[in-house]
Amino acid sequence: MTAPAATLESDSSAATRLAHTIVIGNEKGGAGKSTVAMHLSIALLRMGMTVGIMDLDVRQRSLARYLENRARWIRNTGAPLPMPEMVRIDASQARDLDAAEQEEAKHFHDSLKRLSEKCNFIIVDAPGGDTFLSRLAHSSADTLITPLNDSFVDFDLLGDVDPQTLEVARPSYYAELVWECRKQKAQATRKPIDWVVMRNRMSPLDAKNKQRVGEALDNLSRRIGFRIAPGLSERVIYRELFPMGLSLLDLTDAGSGVAFTMSHVAARQEIRDIMIVLKLPGLEGKEMNF
Repeated sequence: MTAPAATLESDSSAATRLAHTIVIGNEKGGAGKSTVAMHLSIALLRMGMTVGIMDLDVRQRSLARYLENRARWIRNTGAPLPMPEMVRIDASQARDLDAAEQEEAKHFHDSLKRLSEKCNFIIVDAPGGDTFLSRLAHSSADTLITPLNDSFVDFDLLGDVDPQTLEVARPSYYAELVWECRKQKAQATRKPIDWVVMRNRMSPLDAKNKQRVGEALDNLSRRIGFRIAPGLSERVIYRELFPMGLSLLDLTDAGSGVAFTMSHVAARQEIRDIMIVLKLPGLEGKEMNF
């Protein structure tokens, strides 16, 4: 399915949009999309930015639930934690496909425009499949972040690789989707999409498989044009923080109720490293006070 040109932003509407839109996209579950989106939003807030959140995952709603948990925690504890503004986009109930897509496109672009008027950054949690809303999101990205579990099991999200030579035989369906959305964005706004693949759950050991995944990603990045960023290591704390709506960046604040350990210090450094690699606009010289 290819998004019709009418659903993309016109040159005039794009010219009035000031917020930098970051889309977290991945068609496979379990790669940490919501965790990445949450920690990125809190990092930006703690750097003095205003942040809007759009949750397009109409089935899972993990990010929306994460923020609902955070709002409840703030109400119950009185903790002065930073909070992004959230907009939830629902799937259209119209039975006619064209009417449904028009309704979803209008809601998406109206929400994007409204958040852009008050936010420096908009973070969009894209659906986990190839849907109309997913293509709308990808086509509107200034920065596209694709979290990827660091294994060949998840590598085929991006491409088919020869197991012996590690040469890429062909890009995957998702890579082709991103390519189409990049073309649509360029035609509509004459601006590129900065695609960043984030290696999540990397092993701390310098294992052979880790090296082979890295080599295959390097080969593919040169072929289809993405940057590679370090991601978040596998840590139990991320799952423990979800019910409270907290991020690792909140744990030294009063009211968190969670002991801060040396492991958490290392995890915060991972988040700082991500912020450096992303090279987001407006953050030059900003202190990472977390």
